Amino acid sequence: MDLKKVELFILTCLAFPVIFYGFYPADQRWRVNLTLILLIPAIAFILFDNLPGAKYGKWFSVLFPFIATIILIGGFGLEEVPTKKFGGFMLNITVGISGIVLSLPIGIILALGRRSKMPLVKILSITFIECFRGVPLITLLFLAAILLPIFLPSNVSLDLLIRVIVVVTAFSSAYMAEVIRGGLQAIPKGQYEAGQALGLGYWKLMFLIILPQSLKISIPGIVNTFIGLFKDTTLVIVIGLFDILNIANSMLANPDWMGLSTEAYIFISLFFFIACFAMSRYSIYLEKKLDKDKR
Repeated sequence: MDLKKVELFILTCLAFPVIFYGFYPADQRWRVNLTLILLIPAIAFILFDNLPGAKYGKWFSVLFPFIATIILIGGFGLEEVPTKKFGGFMLNITVGISGIVLSLPIGIILALGRRSKMPLVKILSITFIECFRGVPLITLLFLAAILLPIFLPSNVSLDLLIRVIVVVTAFSSAYMAEVIRGGLQAIPKGQYEAGQALGLGYWKLMFLIILPQSLKISIPGIVNTFIGLFKDTTLVIVIGLFDILNIANSMLANPDWMGLSTEAYIFISLFFFIACFAMSRYSIYLEKKLDKDKR
């Protein structure tokens, strides 16, 4: 066997904990593993309706973000771990999933707000969408990391990771709102009139008749926004967070890793490709499922 391949394999095995967990304390990494294990059923109960115990499983999915926060950060007897210890794949997954979970409902609210007949609600929604959609994400990350603390009161300290999640969510929500607004505009006027004829109020009309149809139309655009958001998590490198890309760059500065940049970047690319491909395939599955249900 080629000596270089053996050396690469050994180095990869030694570096894997840092690549995956970042700087999370070694004796506490079981908490990351437990969170990932719990993430599987939490996602499954949302994506698939015919699983056993789905009725209670959906409640678990709703509570999972709070459970994961307690497990990862600490509380209720668990040792506190500062978010500056987050890194590697773990950081990308945390920012990506948080942004995906939060941006969809916020995007729906913004899309409805932009189509609202109430002038104040419409103006606020348009302002939010245009401000965040018209500024590069890198600029927003710099604002959150450097300028925002300057404007906060001296006795207020907002964690950097929380600031990043808020900015990524707001940025993605602006794009999500326009995707969903496109779906809303595709619904025939007769659907609105039929709901009003049944005596449905605005919110019942939206959530029972209009949104289910518009979200189905918008599935490709929604998933495309999710994929873009997940890949954009690597941009946190510009504000000094040690995501998988930053950790890889730091390792490549080590003489032991000299000449292995191609392998390192291919490995990172595979991670993102698998995650994005899985989202794409589920999008296709969901579209086919909804088409069958319609027939």
